[in-house]
Amino acid sequence: MANQAKQNENDNVVNSIIGEGSEFKGEFKINGLLRIDGNFRGTIETSGKVLIGRNGQAMTDIKARLVVVGGTVKGNIFASERVIFLSTGKIIGNIITPSLVMEDGVSFEGSCTINRKALS
Repeated sequence: MANQAKQNENDNVVNSIIGEGSEFKGEFKINGLLRIDGNFRGTIETSGKVLIGRNGQAMTDIKARLVVVGGTVKGNIFASERVIFLSTGKIIGNIITPSLVMEDGVSFEGSCTINRKALS
């Protein structure tokens, strides 16, 4: 129970930001939260959370515990806990996750596998 509370607390601490107007290309490995409001091209791996803001654009494969998409993702998402698509989100790619939440208005081209087993 304490471990879950610590994990939820860490979800709100931004470790890294790719700000609006910024571009980053490469491999991003972090512990914690990555927020993308600019342009990212590469791969992302974290045991935490990835948040693609409304103006964020990512051409990437994402491996994370939790992924929230409000912008555009071109690539695949592998989430061990959940993927959340906000109404402004757009994805072109595939998703594998045990839990998926989509608001009205999402644009999604690809396939989705709901896999209740934990991803490693």
